[in-house]
Amino acid sequence: MSEKPETIKCLILGSGPAGYTAAIYAARADLHPVMYQGLQPGGQLTITTDVENYPGYPEGVKGPDMMVDFQKQAERFGTDVRYGMATAVDLSNRPFKVVIDDKKELLAETLIISTGASAKWLGLESEQKFNGFGVSACATCDGFFYRGLTVAVVGGGDTACEEASYLSKLCKKVYLIHRRDELRASKAMQHRVMKAENIELVWNSVPKEIVGDKTVNGVMIENVKTGEVTRLDVEGFFVAIGHLPNSKIFAGQLDMDANGYLITKPDSTQTNIPGVFAAGDVQDHVYRQAVTAAGTGCMAAIEAERFLADI
Repeated sequence: MSEKPETIKCLILGSGPAGYTAAIYAARADLHPVMYQGLQPGGQLTITTDVENYPGYPEGVKGPDMMVDFQKQAERFGTDVRYGMATAVDLSNRPFKVVIDDKKELLAETLIISTGASAKWLGLESEQKFNGFGVSACATCDGFFYRGLTVAVVGGGDTACEEASYLSKLCKKVYLIHRRDELRASKAMQHRVMKAENIELVWNSVPKEIVGDKTVNGVMIENVKTGEVTRLDVEGFFVAIGHLPNSKIFAGQLDMDANGYLITKPDSTQTNIPGVFAAGDVQDHVYRQAVTAAGTGCMAAIEAERFLADI
C-alpha cells in the first residue's frame, strides 16, 4: 500500500439491490461511483431461484438473472464495478480510508455501505444441497411457491413465529420445529402461532437431515431428550434462526444496534458520520426485501449527491 491511494467521489461497498440502485442514481448524478461487489457479488438474491414480487418482472425472474440486469444498468451509466471486498476502514476523517482485500487503499469522499446481511444456517450439508430447491431463509420471498403444501420452519424466536404465521395463510400445514419446550418469541407472536389451527409445534427437536430427490420431500428430526429420530413429510423447509448483518468492520466507528445492524437517522440513510450512508439489509432488520433495499439505495445516492453539493 505504498503507492498513492486512489481517491473516489462515491464508493459503494456491496452489490445487491441496494448497492446497484445506489450506483445507478450516483452514476446518473455524475458522482462517478466505484463499486466493490464484496464476498457474494449480487448479494442474497444470487442464491434465490424465482423472484416474483419485484415490480417490472411480470413473469418473474431468476434471482441471479435479476442481479445481472441490475449490474448492466449500473454499468450503462458509468459505474466502475470491481471484484473485491473491504477488509478495513478508517472513518475518523474525510476522505475516508478503505482497504480492499487487505492490500489496496482507497480514499472515499462519500461512502455508501450496502454490504447486506447473511442468513444464519443450521450447518447441514443437505441444507446447502437443497438451497433454492425447497430450502429457504425467507418466507415472504418464497412462501408463494408452497401454496397448499406442507412445510417446516425451524426456530423459536420472533423471526420463526412470524415466518410460520405468514406461511400458515398459504400452506396446508406448517410444522414449527424448536429445540426447547417453549418458544423464545414475544408473547404476542406466540399467541399468533398458537391460534393458527394449521401450525403444529414440534418441541425438543432438531433437524438432522433434509431429504429429497431433486427437491425437498422430507426432514429427519431428532428429539433432543429421547434421541428418537422421526421423519416429517414436507415439501418446503424454512430456516428462521436469524440474520447477521455484514457490518463487522465498522464496529466501534458506526452506531449499530445490539445485533450489529447499522443505525441510520430517521427517514434517512445517513449514519452517525457525515458522508457515510447505509442502505439495504445491513441497516434493515424489519423488511429485508429486494424492493425496500433498492429504495434505500436510491435514498443513499441522493443523500450522497446532496452532501457533496453542500460541502
